[in-house]
Amino acid sequence: MFKYAFTNLSCPYWSIDELIAAASRIGYDGVELRLLDGEAIDPRADAEQVRQAALRSRDAGIDLCALDTSCKLNQYEPRERTAQIDELRRWIALAQSTSVPLLRVFGGQGSPNYDDATQDGFVVDALRQIAPEAEAAGISVMLETHDAFSSARRVGRILDTVASPSIGALWDSHHPYRVREDVDVVTAALGTRIVHVHVKDARRAAPDSEEWQLVPLGEGELPVKAQLAALNRMGYRGYVAVEWEKKWHPELAEPEVALPQHLTWLRSMEAPH
Repeated sequence: MFKYAFTNLSCPYWSIDELIAAASRIGYDGVELRLLDGEAIDPRADAEQVRQAALRSRDAGIDLCALDTSCKLNQYEPRERTAQIDELRRWIALAQSTSVPLLRVFGGQGSPNYDDATQDGFVVDALRQIAPEAEAAGISVMLETHDAFSSARRVGRILDTVASPSIGALWDSHHPYRVREDVDVVTAALGTRIVHVHVKDARRAAPDSEEWQLVPLGEGELPVKAQLAALNRMGYRGYVAVEWEKKWHPELAEPEVALPQHLTWLRSMEAPH
């Protein structure tokens, strides 16, 4: 069925060796890097550490399936947008040199000074600039359903406009649901352009609340089972990556508890019902 990974937001203070050992012991197929030593990766300063992580993980039979950039592409100030594009170029070079096929980017937080169409244009412009380089490097740049771009419809329109085979979507299972897009809306908007998935579960703090609490898979209100079934019907065979955001929410269960639970639940969804 699917391949399973987890992002190291789940275990922010594990070393690379601890990360790889845990993935192997628990039974994950891959890992996804956002952090080194608990901090966001710098593609220039941390390049050699990322290369070593890729080598060590593959030697252990664990795939380094994706690198998570912090690039935000809806910057309205031209100089800052250029800086984000330059940063993304460094990430593309790093991904190519380490044979990591996927790079996550953000659209970014919304701006009260620019309407959605204008901000979409900023993102389109940035993605069009780097698309030829991503294509030449054999890298897929994934725009995540997140922040002001949580809507799969919005991400889909941007992908339609960019129209590059190297620009795809990362479906975060929480955020489209949070903005009231159901599974059918997401799959219709993104379809086969979904190249990676972040899976999590959550429940509202109170009815109609905008505050959400992350919970173990199967204990929240997200339609994760229906999401996985839709991906299966589409023939998706990429990674489903657990995103247990321990880095941002230290009150969450420790990775030694959460990561086995998530994989056990995901595997249970594969069994005939």
